[in-house]
Amino acid sequence: MTAASFDQQAWLDRIGYNGSREPTLCTLHQLIFAHSHAIAYESLDIMLGRTPRLDLASLQRKMIFGGRGGYCLEQNMLFREGLRSLGYKITSLQGRVVRGMAIDAPRPAIHMLLVDLPDGPYLADVGFGNLAPTSALLLREGIEQATPHEPMRFINVVGELTLQAKLRDTWEHIYRVIPYPRYDAEYEITNWYTGTHPDAPYQSNIIAARPGPNRTRITMFNRRVTVRYATGEADRRHLKDEAEFRSVLRGEFGLNMTDNEIRSCIDVMERKGEKGAPHPFFA
Repeated sequence: MTAASFDQQAWLDRIGYNGSREPTLCTLHQLIFAHSHAIAYESLDIMLGRTPRLDLASLQRKMIFGGRGGYCLEQNMLFREGLRSLGYKITSLQGRVVRGMAIDAPRPAIHMLLVDLPDGPYLADVGFGNLAPTSALLLREGIEQATPHEPMRFINVVGELTLQAKLRDTWEHIYRVIPYPRYDAEYEITNWYTGTHPDAPYQSNIIAARPGPNRTRITMFNRRVTVRYATGEADRRHLKDEAEFRSVLRGEFGLNMTDNEIRSCIDVMERKGEKGAPHPFFA
């Protein structure tokens, strides 16, 4: 991937950002907020038999020009190129997802970015679905940090800083940050595993997430749509028919999908999807 092949203006237009382009902490906060609200987290291509591609041309074609979202690796690799095009110094990292699990669970890794600024090292992650930070977070232990959504902090667990979000009065853990730089080839391995392994949730389940207005977050797992408030309270509803799926995927998540694509996802979900509570990553 080279910055020269990245269409910076098209990305900024896609996320609705027209502020400063100086590579500062303030700009970073605004870019994370804009990107995460404009480009939804979703993994529906995997249900359609299309393993996500991580080359820059494919990322731009899908998420910038195609009106679609993406899942963790797609989102953060596109965001990384946007930041690099603006002059940010980036270190690519990985994290072990422990959402809904024991905090020290032995887990494989996903992708996020470390942005090196004069203010310190900041975590930038636009790709964690229902609890992705909506601002940059100082990568430092024990500091409660405000975001446009939930308060967040890092605690040390077996040498890895663990990201937590405060929901109501409880600190819930999200992922442990592996403090070593990663190569893109390692993301390709992770992408192939998550995009093809039959035990991963993506092949069989309709999954989408997006931050909403007034500090809300909206999450979709199969027929269940949840709007969670900053207080931790939530409203849930269940979709009944294809028309409701089309309305939610296109309207509430902003996804440019054809009727046939949505119908195919519903068919896969009905045949193979989880019937009970959502996967812990997307509860």
